[in-house]
Amino acid sequence: MPKSVVRKKKVYTPPSDINPAVKGASNKPSPVWVPVSAVTLIVVGIAWLVVYYLSEQQWPVASWEYWNLAVGFGCMVASLGLLSRWR
Repeated sequence: MPKSVVRKKKVYTPPSDINPAVKGASNKPSPVWVPVSAVTLIVVGIAWLVVYYLSEQQWPVASWEYWNLAVGFGCMVASLGLLSRWR
């Protein structure tokens, strides 16, 4: 049986009129403080909520009442914001 003819593909060359995007600035690794701060905020947020519930709403700040929940969950949401910037 005869062999089929192999097609030769042309090598792709990008258009020369388009400037390549700068990749160096966007691919830099994040500083060390980003994951450390994010983990710290998660731990602080969870600890704040645990202390608030276990102390029967007397600690960390009794006068804030249910705003203590906002502080605990706010710390955890802030950590998610930091982790979205982590590379």
